[in-house]
Amino acid sequence: MDRRDSIKALVIGSVTAGTLLEACKTDDKKGAADKGAAPTAGNEDRMAEEIPYNKALQDAKFFNDHEMATIVVLADIIIPKDEVSGSASDAKVADFIEFIVKDMPGHQTPMRGGLRWLDLECMKRYEKPFKDCSEKQQIEMVDLIAYPKKAKPEHRQGVAFFNLMRNLTVTGFYTTKIGYDDVGFVGNRPNQWNGVPPEVLKQYNLAYSEKELKECISYDKS
Repeated sequence: MDRRDSIKALVIGSVTAGTLLEACKTDDKKGAADKGAAPTAGNEDRMAEEIPYNKALQDAKFFNDHEMATIVVLADIIIPKDEVSGSASDAKVADFIEFIVKDMPGHQTPMRGGLRWLDLECMKRYEKPFKDCSEKQQIEMVDLIAYPKKAKPEHRQGVAFFNLMRNLTVTGFYTTKIGYDDVGFVGNRPNQWNGVPPEVLKQYNLAYSEKELKECISYDKS
């Protein structure tokens, strides 16, 4: 998987149109984006009825330790560390996914079932669960389910799981500072406008008056 060429296209396209919008539907997930982890922001701007719900989500645990370790490995295969930025685990994507499946329970069965499927397939092939396989074996397994058009029919469940895992990983990563920096996103910033360029004014036989130049076009162009 070519991170630089494909992941950016994914986050700009289908993920932002689907998973990203769902994952960012509450202020809690905005907190996750700021911290690169499951939200732990204060409750000062929450409605009273939100506070116990948010606390319950943060205190609850869905994935067991083995599942979380598997998610970390998968996420780092999808977005590894490189010369530009850190990996998915550096952005605490696993914590983000843990929070999302608690806040959006519809993801729980597909994720847990997919993780179980992955381990069973690896047990058949390598006699060990996915997280304990060698890096070469892990990539071999991922290659079987990462490309839907090339995947065999018997790997359909794995393909569906990996699609979800990839979407959640990309969403989690690109809603953190590490992800923003990775794609060069700087957000909204104050701009400076020095008026219509002289060549455009000349093209239309227009010009600023002395008053306009003095009162309106007064930014320092240095």
